[in-house]
Amino acid sequence: MPPFHFFNRVSQAPTNPRSAPKPRQFDVADLYQGPLQTTPGSGQGEQALDEKLRQAYFWIVNNAIISPHYDIEYNDGPAQTYAVGDSKRLLTLPSAQSYSSYILLPLLTFATRRKCLFVGGPGRGKTASAILMGVLSGVSPRDVKRAMQHGHPQMTIADLLGNPLPADLVNAQSMDDIRIAWRSWLSMRVKIIDEYNRIPTRTQSALLTVMADNYAEVLNHIHECPESAWYLTANDDQGGGTYQVIEALRDRIDVIVQALAFNPRFLNDLLVRIEENLRPEELVPPEIIFTEQEVDRMGEEILQIELPEAVRRRLEFFSSQFELFESAGGQFEYMTKDTARLSGIDWNQMVAADNGRDRLKDLGAQTRNGLSVRNLMTLLVYAKALAYFRGNREVDLEDVRQVLPFVLQGKLQPDLEAPFFNLPENAPYRSDRLSWLRRLFDLSNEEFNRLDLDRNDLVGDLGTEFAKGLDGISERETLARLSKIERLVAERIKGRKLYGHLYDDLLKLKYLHQRYTNYLAWMRSQ
Repeated sequence: MPPFHFFNRVSQAPTNPRSAPKPRQFDVADLYQGPLQTTPGSGQGEQALDEKLRQAYFWIVNNAIISPHYDIEYNDGPAQTYAVGDSKRLLTLPSAQSYSSYILLPLLTFATRRKCLFVGGPGRGKTASAILMGVLSGVSPRDVKRAMQHGHPQMTIADLLGNPLPADLVNAQSMDDIRIAWRSWLSMRVKIIDEYNRIPTRTQSALLTVMADNYAEVLNHIHECPESAWYLTANDDQGGGTYQVIEALRDRIDVIVQALAFNPRFLNDLLVRIEENLRPEELVPPEIIFTEQEVDRMGEEILQIELPEAVRRRLEFFSSQFELFESAGGQFEYMTKDTARLSGIDWNQMVAADNGRDRLKDLGAQTRNGLSVRNLMTLLVYAKALAYFRGNREVDLEDVRQVLPFVLQGKLQPDLEAPFFNLPENAPYRSDRLSWLRRLFDLSNEEFNRLDLDRNDLVGDLGTEFAKGLDGISERETLARLSKIERLVAERIKGRKLYGHLYDDLLKLKYLHQRYTNYLAWMRSQ
């Protein structure tokens, strides 16, 4: 079989034979269709979109991008592990279908229309991977490459967004008379910015508007952009590049994916491509190209994936570990790392004053900041997308564990002076941020299990009781609930050090107390 036929072929075998079909969503329009009619996409012979997404993944990972690094590991029963070298690092042979993050995370970004940053040295395939994502959207390789924006130190806002027409500048009587020749890339569903950290700061601000709000502005003229998947590349995102990336732009990036080193054992694959003059982006099979309607529908299906309460509760507990900074605020609500950051006071000076807790046990002592709402929303979306990709109807804890490091890399900043990093066994976490973030999540789950919060969560029980509503609750019952909250607060703080999860529990109890207090005042006024 000629090599190009091999490259251009999609396997007919199902990628996940155990994958259960997803229930079709009810639509009010179905009531008017009649019993013998079906809506598009509901036919039994039509390929499910999650299967099509998996077919795209396996074609890319097996034929297009040479990435033998299966670092998103799943196990179905015990896995074989080996301690290697003087450091005794574990080599794991997963017992279930596992994936390469370098291919999977960009593909999930395509499915959810989010923003992905590729980082790694030159020649690692960052741009090639981004181009493949553009081709999956149905655009020709030539048009994808032409629409790609290449960051450089002289890049202006006009270079990025578009220019006013010269004749209009001369003849216009007002700004409204000036027409703008918008750049074509603004209307594309996959947008690629190569070496984004070489773009000047002022132009970065214009790029931020497009990324964050889906519109471009030149001379008071607005161009509305479609919802898109974004791919950015950088050789170094830790301060390298021509310009420092503004914080707001960096914060808009949803996941960071590292391009790992090439394995020379796959050199023959490169040789075949050279000898046959093969370019994977020109050989993408039509079976794995998505229409705009399919991507829209896939995004809707991803959002319908359920997040079980047990998984959500563990994510809440993890998130509560990091924001508390007891010495930063005089009022309880302001005892946060964000207060410390905004104060401008030297970080090490404030850490020295923040004592009393076991800084080795306290997970929050390992970071310089907490998690934002945007970070948590992104984590939820990618956890749902990963569960969808695996053919499941709900997110499990391992989905969160696997995707969390890629979402929080660059967002949750480590404090490398913390005692945790000074232990010899934790030294690799100074440089390997992905493994550190996954270890943080594991430690959080161990503490969650130790506290037996799956079965003994009094604060959660009070929240569930309140969520049922206040209709029909008597004054006597309201007073009883207020008393219960006050007793629980007194019990929780008795002889205890203040850790992040306790801090958030106390704030939740204060919130519930205030809601019941307001309700009691309303009842007495009637």
